[in-house]
Parts: sequence; C-alpha cells; structure tokens
Amino acid sequence: MGSPEGRFHFAIDRGGTFTDVFAQCPGGHVRVLKLLSEDPANYVDAPTEGIRRILEQEGGMLLPRDRPLDTSRIASIRMGTTVATNALLERRGERVALLVTRGFRDLLHVGTQARVDLFDLAVPMPEMLYEEVLEVDERVVLYRGGPGAGTPVKGRTGDLLEVQQPVDLGDLRGKLEGLLSRGIHSLAVVLMHSYTWAQHEQQVGALARELGFTHVSLSSEAMPMVRIVPRGHTACADAYLTPTIQRYVQGFCRGFQGQLKDVQVLFMRSDGGLAPMDSFNGSRAVLSGPAGGVVGYSATTYRVEGGHPVIGFDMGGTSTDVSRYAGEFEHVFEASAAGVTLQAPQLDINTVAAGGGSRLFFRSGLFVVGPESAGAHPGPACYRKGGPATLTDANLVLGRLLPASFPHIFGPGEDQSLSPEASRKALEAVATEVNSFLTNGPCPASPLSLEEVAMGFVRVANEAMCRPIRALTQARGHDPSAHVLACFGGAGGQHACAIARALGMDTVHIHRHSGLLSALGLALADVVHEAQEPCSLPYAPETFVQLDQRLSRLEEQCVDTLRAQGFPRAQISTESFLHLRYQGTDCALMVSAHQHPATARSPRAGDFGAGFVERYMREFGFIIPERPVVVDDVRVRGTGHSGLRLEYIPKAQSGPPRVDKMTRCYFEGGYQETPVYLLGELGNGHKLQGPCLIIDSNSTILVEPACQAEVTETGDIRISVGAEAPSTVGAQLDPIHLSIFSHRFMSIAEQMGRILQRTAISTNIKERLDFSCALFGPDGGLVSNAPHIPVHLGAMQETVQFQIQHLGADLHPGDVLLSNHPSAGGSHLPDLTVITPVFWPGQTRPVFYVASRGHHADIGGITPGSMPPHSTALQQEGAVFLSFRLVQAGVFQEEAVTEALRAPGKIPGCSGTRNLHDNLSDLRAQVAANQKGIQLVGELIGQYGLDVVQAYMGHIQANAELAVRDMLRAFGTSRQARGLPLEVSAEDHMDDGSPIRLRVQVNLSQGSAVFDFSGTGPEVFGNLNAPRAVTLSALIYCLRCLVGRDIPLNQGCLAPVRVVIPKGSILDPSPEAAVVGGNVLTSQRVVDVILGAFGACAASQGCMNNVTLGNAHMGYYETVAGGAGAGPGWHGRSGVHSHMTNTRITDPEILESRYPVILRRFELRLGSGGRGRFRGGDGVIRELLFREEALLSVLTERRAFQPYGLRGGEPGTRGLNLLIRKDGRTVNLGGKTSVPVSPGDVFCLHTPGGGGYGDPEDPAPLPASLLQPLAFPERGSVYEYRRAQETV
Repeated sequence: MGSPEGRFHFAIDRGGTFTDVFAQCPGGHVRVLKLLSEDPANYVDAPTEGIRRILEQEGGMLLPRDRPLDTSRIASIRMGTTVATNALLERRGERVALLVTRGFRDLLHVGTQARVDLFDLAVPMPEMLYEEVLEVDERVVLYRGGPGAGTPVKGRTGDLLEVQQPVDLGDLRGKLEGLLSRGIHSLAVVLMHSYTWAQHEQQVGALARELGFTHVSLSSEAMPMVRIVPRGHTACADAYLTPTIQRYVQGFCRGFQGQLKDVQVLFMRSDGGLAPMDSFNGSRAVLSGPAGGVVGYSATTYRVEGGHPVIGFDMGGTSTDVSRYAGEFEHVFEASAAGVTLQAPQLDINTVAAGGGSRLFFRSGLFVVGPESAGAHPGPACYRKGGPATLTDANLVLGRLLPASFPHIFGPGEDQSLSPEASRKALEAVATEVNSFLTNGPCPASPLSLEEVAMGFVRVANEAMCRPIRALTQARGHDPSAHVLACFGGAGGQHACAIARALGMDTVHIHRHSGLLSALGLALADVVHEAQEPCSLPYAPETFVQLDQRLSRLEEQCVDTLRAQGFPRAQISTESFLHLRYQGTDCALMVSAHQHPATARSPRAGDFGAGFVERYMREFGFIIPERPVVVDDVRVRGTGHSGLRLEYIPKAQSGPPRVDKMTRCYFEGGYQETPVYLLGELGNGHKLQGPCLIIDSNSTILVEPACQAEVTETGDIRISVGAEAPSTVGAQLDPIHLSIFSHRFMSIAEQMGRILQRTAISTNIKERLDFSCALFGPDGGLVSNAPHIPVHLGAMQETVQFQIQHLGADLHPGDVLLSNHPSAGGSHLPDLTVITPVFWPGQTRPVFYVASRGHHADIGGITPGSMPPHSTALQQEGAVFLSFRLVQAGVFQEEAVTEALRAPGKIPGCSGTRNLHDNLSDLRAQVAANQKGIQLVGELIGQYGLDVVQAYMGHIQANAELAVRDMLRAFGTSRQARGLPLEVSAEDHMDDGSPIRLRVQVNLSQGSAVFDFSGTGPEVFGNLNAPRAVTLSALIYCLRCLVGRDIPLNQGCLAPVRVVIPKGSILDPSPEAAVVGGNVLTSQRVVDVILGAFGACAASQGCMNNVTLGNAHMGYYETVAGGAGAGPGWHGRSGVHSHMTNTRITDPEILESRYPVILRRFELRLGSGGRGRFRGGDGVIRELLFREEALLSVLTERRAFQPYGLRGGEPGTRGLNLLIRKDGRTVNLGGKTSVPVSPGDVFCLHTPGGGGYGDPEDPAPLPASLLQPLAFPERGSVYEYRRAQETV
C-alpha cells in the first residue's frame, strides 16, 4: 500500500464499540489508532476524529475539531461501518411504506410462517421495517394458455407471462399523496413476479419519484431473484437503511473541506468488495464491518501460509465471527440479519453469541456461557460499572489478561484501570452456586476453587465456539484439522490455542495488526461491481449461445462501471457465475467456471457444468446424472484491483527476545510462571515457548503450554499447537466436563444430520430438512437429539427401546434396523427410523445406539404422499416395518426392503411406494449418517474411556431431569403460596367430539408429577389416533417450554414424570389403527391441554391446516399458519405456526411457477384472535385459484371447537374451509375431505385464531417489555441451516 504521491491513505473500521484506523502515511510507514466509536463529549464522528489525530500528529500542527479538515494531503478513505447493522438491530431507520400486490398486504409479516425460537411460547419475532402498507391493483401471472387466457408477454427470464391487470396508477396517486402528507418519504415496492416483469414496479417508482418521494426501492432492482418474500424484505431493508446511510455519509463529508470532492471514498459491502460512497446502499451494507476482517486474513494469512485453507476466528466483545477462505470468498445469497432475511450476495460470516462480554451462569448443574451479553454498558464486572461476571472476567481471574496493558478508560469517570477485584467478586458469587450444588446435589463432590470455576467457563466457551466451526467445514465436506486458524479481534488471542487444539489444527496465525485486521482488510480490498439477472433456461447445448450473450452483456456493464470509477482496463478482471440446480430440486449452487475452462461442449465463458458436478459431489457426496440442470440466475462479478499492497520490512533479531515481566497464569493443573513479551520488540525468527503472553496495544495473545510461537518474516505470530497434556477425567460428575460433554454429544447428533443432509437425495430430507438424528445410551435412553423437530422429540427413544426389548440378544455387529410402526415408537408411517447398535471390544452387548429418522415423501398407501385424509386402517397409509434388518452382517438388504416397500400394492385400493429410488437412496444416507455417529462416539470413547463416556451419558440425562424437577417444584410452590391445590386438570375436544382429558398431580417434595390422561376418548374410526410416542413428544415439548431456557433434551426430561395413557384410547390406539392425522392434528390438541392445565398460555390455532393437491402429473402439500395463543405478558403472534409444527410455506412465486394455481390472497384474518388483556394472534386467509383439474384434500381441526382463552380471555375464531366454484357457488368443505376441483374453482382457507389471555376490560397498562425491540445476533449459513432444520 505504497504512497508515492506523498499523500495519506486511510482505512477505517467503525465498529459498535471501537473504531480502528489504519493509515499509510507519506513515505510508506504505517500508523494505527483505536478510539471509542461513541464519545459525544469529545467528538461528533469517530472516523473523522481518527483522521484528524493522525494528520495532526504527522503534520506537527494543531487541527481544531470544530473546523473541516483540509483534504489536500488525503488520497483515499476506505470505510467499513456498522451504521446499517445498528440501525437494523435497534430499528432506527427511515420511516417506510410498503407497496405490494393486492391480496398480499401481510406477506412479509407472515414470511415463511416459521417461528424463530421453537420453545418460546411468546413467539418473539422482529418487528416489520415498514410503517404502512398500500395494496397496488395489478397482477402478473405465468402464462399457461387455455380458454380465456390473455396475450402472452416475455419476461426477462425468458418465461411467458400474462398481465391479468395493469397497474391502476390513478388510484395509487391519491394514496401516495396521503403517505407524503403523513411524513413518509421512503418506499419499498414489491410486486408479484417483478423479478422477471419489472415494468409494473418501474411505473410505480416513476410516479412516486414524480410526487416527491426521496427514496424508492424497487425489489426488481434491489435483487432481481425469484422468491417475493426475501426479495421484499431486501427492498424494505434498502428503503429503511439507505437514507440512514446517506445521512451518515453526508455528515461524514461535512467534516472535510470541499465535502471530500477530490478524495476517493469507498465503503466496504457485505460481499467483501468496496463500492463508491454514492452507490453504497442499505441491503448490501449489513456486513460492512465484519467483511473487512475476512478480506484481511484472506490477503495475509492465506498467502503466507502457502495456500492452506483458513478459518477466520474474530472474537469481539459480544459475539464471535467464524468464516472460511480457501482461495475464493464463500458467499451466501440469502441470509438473515437482525431478524430480516436479505437476498443479496454476502460473505458467509457465521456469528455466534459468545464473546468476551458473554455472561456466565450456573443452571441446574450446568456451566452456561451466553448468549446474554453484558454489552459495553455496564460491561464486564472488571469495567467497574457494576456489570455481571463474563468471559473477560474469567480470563482476568486466570491471569490471562494484564490490567496494566489496558488504557485507563474504565469506571464511572472513564479514568480507571480494569479491576481484577471486581472480577473475582463477581465470579465468587457464581462459584458459590457451583459449590453449593457440588456439596448438596445428587452426586456430592469436592468444591472447586475460584480458578477452577473460571477455567471451567473458558473451556465451555471454547467448546461452544468450536461447534459452528465444525459445522461450517464438515457441512461442505472439509476436514477442520486441515485448516489454519487465523485469529483476530480483541478477545480471540486468549482462546486461539485451545480452539485450534480442540479442532485438531496444528497452526494458529495471528497477524501483527490482529486487533485492527478489519481495518487492514479495507486497505487491501478491491473495488467490486456486480451485475446479476434472473434466468429460467436449461443448461444445455441449445442454450449456451444465449447464456454467453447474457454473460457478455453483464461483463460489459461491470467493466464500464469500473472504468467510470477511474480503473484502466488492465486493472479490471471479471468472473462469471451461473446459479445452477438439478430440475425439480431447490438446492441451487452459485458456480464459477474459473477452474474449468471452456470445452467444445460448454459455453464460451467456461465449463460451468463440470464445476457444478464437482462441487455438488464434494458437498453432497453424489450427483444425479440423468437429471437436467436449470439456470436460475446469471451473474458477473467485476473487480477493480486497487494496486494497494502492504509492504513490511522485517525487524531483525537482536539477541534473544526480551522478557518484559513475569506473571502467573492459571492452566489445567494450576498456576505457572509465565513470561510476558511485547510484540513491538520481537523480531523475525524469534521463538517463544509456551506458556507466555504476547502483548501489544490492541490485543493479548496467550501461548498455551506445549505450544510454540514464532515471529514470521512479515512480523506476524505463527503458533505451532502441541498436544494437550493428558488429563484424567473420572466417571464422577464434574460440572465443567458435564457442560463440555453436553456440547460434544450435541455436536455428534448435529454432524450426523449434516452427513444425512449431504448424502440424501429427496427434497424432503435434503432441502426441507425433515429429519432428526440422535444418540442413545445402552438402555436406549435418549442422550442428545439435534436439531429439534417437535414431533420427533423423545419419540425415537421409544423406537430404540422397543427394538432392545423385541430382539433381546439377537443383535450383532453389522446389523442396522428399520422401523416405523406406531406400536414400536413410530409417529406416522412416512417417518422411517434407521437404528444402528454400536459394539465395543470386550463388550457383549451394544454400548450405545445411534438412530436417524427421516420423512420419506411416499411409501405407498391409498393416496400419493402417504398422508390420506380418509384412512381408517394403518395398512392404507403405506409400508409398515416393525423390526426389519435393513443391513445384516454389513450387507444392505436391497431386495428385501424393495419387496417390503412395494407390499402395500397388494392391498385393494392401495399402491406400493411411488418413488422407490428416493426411498433406497435416503435409507442408504441414513445408514451413512449413523456410521458417522459411530465414528464420532468411538473417538470420544478413545479419548476418555468407555466408562467415562457412558457415565456422562447418565449425568447429562440427570441434568435434564434436574431442570424439569426444578420447574415442577417452582410451579407447585407458586400454587401453594396462593392457596391452590397441587392438582391441575384440563380438557379439550377434537372436532368429532373426542375428549382429551388430563389430570396432573405434582409432588412438591420430589419435584415430580403424574400426567394422567384417563377419561380420554376411545380410538376413532379415522386417522386422528395418535401413537403413544407422539403424546410423549408433545409432553417433552411442553416441559421444555415450561422450563423456559435451554436444557439438554433427552430421556431425563421424562424421568420426574409418570405418564398414564389408557390403552385403546385415541392416544394409545390398537396396532392397526390409522394414525396419520394423529401425528399432525391430535398432537396439537395434546399440547393445548397440557399448557392449559399449567395455565401457561391460551390455546394456539391447534391445527396444522394440511392441504394436498394432486393429479396425474403433479403433487403438492403444504401446512398453513394460524394464530398463536396469548399469555401472561404477551400478545399472541399472528400468522405463524405453533407448537408441534414449524413448517416453512412455499414462496408465492415458486408456488405459481411450479404448480397450476394462482395465489389470489394470503393475508392475516383480522379480528380472528381472541380478545383479552393480551390479544390472541390472528389466523390467515389463503385463496388458491386452480388452473387445472386436480384432487384437493384437506385435513384440518378447530373447525367445530374454538381455541380456548385463559383467565377471562376470549376464544379464538374457529377455522373454515370454503370451495368457491367457478359458477359462483360457495361450499363449506368441513374439516376433512377430498374433492375434485376444476379450472376457475377457488379454495379459500380461513385458519383459526389464537385464544386471548386476561380480561379484555382490564385497564392496567401493558408491560414495558412488550415495547422493547428484540436482538437477533446470530447469522450465517450454520445458523440458517439450524433454522431451516427447526422449520420443517
């Protein structure tokens, strides 16, 4: 980054707490500076102040703060900023109105209809960015021909469209003028199918600008990709944030003479490229700050480490960012930020809620770090502002941070040093809780010292941060141990050695400017311009010319834009991408051809097909050669190479490194004398043996015992990570190891799930992620289950235990079992469970079990999809497996399982499986996932020993048991204090009148309860019968909700509970009873009854609203949202799935493009939630217009009995299923039916509202907590995967 013209180049990272300034000064030397981002008593803007200080120090003259700075000596300013992120998190953006196609006013509110937190009854969701909604009278649909069809027009994807209704601009004009009169000047315009037909949005935008709106964001310009929901959120974010960013940029410019007119000012975008300040917009600014760090280590660590793949580890005060670089940036094109889904290219930066400020808790015998943070105010206890115990305090107590190396900016007057005494005091309070549990708990043990407690929290935090790194690498077929760990951020240096060691990495690289690496990344970054447009062409020889033409046009656009910014053509490079997927799947990959040159059988731009097949095989373990490939988008990324490079003259050694001082640091086994070195004094080739501390003004690096640090020729620190000294872990309960084993057990289940998703072939498992993987003890008791699909919770345990009892000693190495029968712990027949017993040398019986349950789209029966609304016997619902050996002596029994899957075809009126290929492929994937689980548990046993691993399986189950007992005691104590009995009861009914009755008797002294369902109605002649395992899943779900915090979900949850379910009832039917409706409907009623007995909240919609549509050449299935119940302190959420389901709904544009329907209306059913002091959530109205003959099936509840209200709250409105025939006749379909439909018919679904809570006339003010914004700190592909897994 030379400065030949004798001017300054500034790179500035404005973070949430600190602003880092990196300056290349005339002559080539570097100055760095760190200052508070907010310090209104001293300066208005931190980046301007940083520039002023460096110019003042370098120039030797006073530059007053109240005068604009002279820019004659400034060549360039590059900035990354959290302005957009903070505005989004704190909801402090521009006032925005949303303009959307009529019938979709609540589309963004409903979104995917899935809730963020599975177990939070209040269903916290981010508030919408828009203030008002205007519905626009216009409609474009895909052209399908037929009688009455209009003239087709061609969209920019190549699809034929039909403009059913042009935009009514006359009607819109008056409405827009009304918005202006109410002070709204920013608009987001989101119209159906505008990604391919942008004309309507352009007409609306032109009118709005003519009327005087200052900012208009068209979704077709913000991100022209199919899927209206994320595109709409992106347009809203753009309209909400861009004016805020523009105001910030204008304010920044006012601090300089001439408004920076002659200075190159560039801002970092979320995709890792710089953009001129006049084109820096809101939807692409959210990762502006973190992106600089990724660019920083990609340009430094990756290069000096010889091209080894790198994991970026950026640990700050409130969170940690994890990313990966292996020669090219890893982008995602749809991700959530602060609760808003953005459809824009952004670096795959995974944020976890664990940082230096993460709070420390001891809960029911478990060490817990975060996700709550102390923030900047009051901050950790050591900041002297009365803050709580945090990870920073633990490191301070262990001697790993030295107060003398920190500036005196703490305390009320911001003039004191860090306080080790405050840290010790805060941690002593937590240690008291720990030791009280150890001495008085179920397994009495010796108390722990303060240092042992602090060390325990550090180890638990390290394990929590390892989990996303494992997921990020293994999800894509990479081995984490093959990576270098690039550590930066203020807090990362204290944890780097331990993280690397836990992941099997042998090298940690810490840049000499690690505390300011994001600012350095800005200095080294390139200017990027991207052009992208949607497409719907097949990837085939007949389309290659068209694809090349489109890519050439976009390339020309990128080059012209960069040349206009002053880049000569020689400094501009372009890279072409195609967004490819196999036809009939949703799993699209953005593929570059830069490593696959063109061939005679590819486009001129490169062999994208070869790139797609190679990457698909690496990420998913298989390809589908017979399946056509489709192009969803074409994209070109143009890069203007800045030519700025950092030059470093290595500092020569002058003898051995000087020890600045000696200190004492605590490690496993006790305190060790630890030398302290100053980074600025170290020279090339210096070697430092651990333990030691290396300190500079911005960070502290801990080199652990058995590790060695070396100063590289570029002045960086490279740490060679040695093996940890073996420590003996006994079988006796140790709460530190309990927390670590909890993470390890969960990580095993998560990694099994990743293998299953990678190797499965069906849409249900690969894309909808409708599966669960779990680990079980030798008794079949659940140890860990991840992620959590409510209806799978605990149910697999019944399946494993049935096999143990059924087969006894007849289980052998090389056996794998298959089961789905309701009486063997199954939920419904499409959920196939694959179980592998695990043997260990010297043990005659299995030492544990692993299992995976996946929803297969079809296993035969009377209807496609194996979800018939009218089944009356189990055999009508598909193939049945009680205890089937899928693999015997290591051989996959393909012939036998094929015969079993085809067997339903022998039953009159039934068919065998309609998709045998997918069934077999997915079963093999489930076997492979189990093998991964076996390998990982084998590694755990190899590390700790069989007795210890099995002991901690028991300890982790006991921990869940303790949490449930604490909850039951608290509930009983609360009732006793109010003079109420310890027995509670509730009753509700299915729509056919079948009662579900529950009596709960709480034993206060034991913290136990009896859940007695005696009096529940008998098995029904239909499919609403729920297998016993489904009732237990509903019970575990409710117990977890009532506990109210994160606990291990395993068999321990049910240990304090005795469940009485009468044989032959609707909740424990005969072995041959039909059950498909029990799994999706009766389970919801069981939850309503349990939560009603505890008075936790009013009833939610109590239904999944199952809708199936099919004919000879297509089939479609969806479940639809409704209203959530209100509770003590919250209104029910409207338009959301509740309790036992969390299924995402198909995006309206995808629905209309793939199926012969038009979605006429999808909005909230206003007023359907029950009245109360806290209102019940509203259901939705969803109208489908059919364009072909088909069979419509509905399987619904709450059409007769309303969702109840509580404590004086009124019930929610019952649901309604209407069919409006083409001739205008309206028919009530009832709750459960199948009916033929014809073109022009409309199905109108009104889903139930939730019940209200409390007297609606209660005049007391609502609690303030209802009005506070919510924080959603996590992000990245790992987080999106977990959300998707929890929303199937």
